[in-house]
Amino acid sequence: MENFADYSVWGGFLLVAVLLLAVITANTLKRMIKPLHNSLIPASVLGGLILLVISFIYKLIFGQEMLETYFFGTNGSANLEIITYHSLALGFIATAFKSQQIKASKKRLSEIFNTGLTTVSTYLLQGVFGLSVSILAALIAPGFFKAAGLLLPFGYGQGTGQALNYGNIYESDYGFIGGKSFGLSIAALGFLSASIGGVIYLNILKKKGVLSQKKEGNNVIAFNEIQGRNEIPMQESMDKITIQLSFTTSAYLITYLVMKYLSMLIPGMRSVIFGFNFLLGVIIATVMKTIIGKLTKRGVIHRVYISDFLMTRISNFFFDLMVVAGIAAIRINVLLNYWVILLIMGVLGLIITFIYNHIVADKLFPEYKREQFLMMYGMLTGTAGTGTILLREVDREFKTPAADNMVYQNFPAIVFGFPIMILATLAPVHPYLCLNIFIGLFIVLNLILFRSKIFRTKAGT
Repeated sequence: MENFADYSVWGGFLLVAVLLLAVITANTLKRMIKPLHNSLIPASVLGGLILLVISFIYKLIFGQEMLETYFFGTNGSANLEIITYHSLALGFIATAFKSQQIKASKKRLSEIFNTGLTTVSTYLLQGVFGLSVSILAALIAPGFFKAAGLLLPFGYGQGTGQALNYGNIYESDYGFIGGKSFGLSIAALGFLSASIGGVIYLNILKKKGVLSQKKEGNNVIAFNEIQGRNEIPMQESMDKITIQLSFTTSAYLITYLVMKYLSMLIPGMRSVIFGFNFLLGVIIATVMKTIIGKLTKRGVIHRVYISDFLMTRISNFFFDLMVVAGIAAIRINVLLNYWVILLIMGVLGLIITFIYNHIVADKLFPEYKREQFLMMYGMLTGTAGTGTILLREVDREFKTPAADNMVYQNFPAIVFGFPIMILATLAPVHPYLCLNIFIGLFIVLNLILFRSKIFRTKAGT
């Protein structure tokens, strides 16, 4: 019989409570301390860093990992990784359920396609530089994991969840000691790079007089954004947010079943399949949304049950939880031998992502190059949320197409980016081959991306 006074019962709840308390504390500090407010560091990132510092100090004083104490059920570190893993998928699933409508002009479709190609090209560029650094490090220090550099595009380009996924694959399947912490550290450096590079660029714009002073208190949400046309009311026999969570968790349940049976068919790819939980979750959610849409058009379903507003809130919650848990899960003592390589990769990631995306925005998005650059740079060093934060500094009401580009570019990015995920599992065995393939793919994608500039005809088309 379960003893409800035991810490094993309370450990999971206490861990989540501390994570959310850290985010609230970070948000308060950002509002109170002006340099933090101007830094553009998300509260979830700052909250994770606060917990990371507290955990480090605790271990120095008491000689034990803070999250491994009875207060957290003795397995808090493992639970942080589990929270990060599931939050990534649940956040993407909730986002996939949102309705996505766009005015499909030829120009807009081309811009969205180019944005998706830019995303994948940046992954490849980060992969080339990251893999080059880790291969060179392995030559200087034999025994270092040659494929470690591929955690740069996953940490910078795709964020905390994927950095943990592939760090775990490298650690459990290929023997990269500290692989999970290495990936999570790269992701944390990505958020700092988003803040540093974003602040530098915004200050340049301010000196040029491009930016006006930002007014506080204007973030008023219109009623039609909260309650869409023909949507079910907020409260009936079942609360509206309960329905949204039911859709989200049902899609994730089906995702688990798909992954389970796929891994039975391909047992050698089990780790990779379960590492794609977020991607399979998006596919399942999209199928479910399509089926619901068809039933609604045929009159089988008479009301709109999916709320874009609430799905956005749910996805943002899971992404915030993912980030703070992912950073808090970093084990600093594991990284003491890697700090030089981490620093080099972090700085390189900042520089190449900044320069490349600035060139692309300037050449291919001249009508709103500042907005496109900030959105892409923020997204490709942190997450979509970081990109949105930077974008709001120059486009508060999202009048330019940059925000839409970020949303709709996911499909071309997934199509062109999927081979990278497969190659990442080949890199530990054939790092030099993968490096050459990454370089080749980068060249090919840029020929496609800059097709209008390279293959321009006499007519100017």
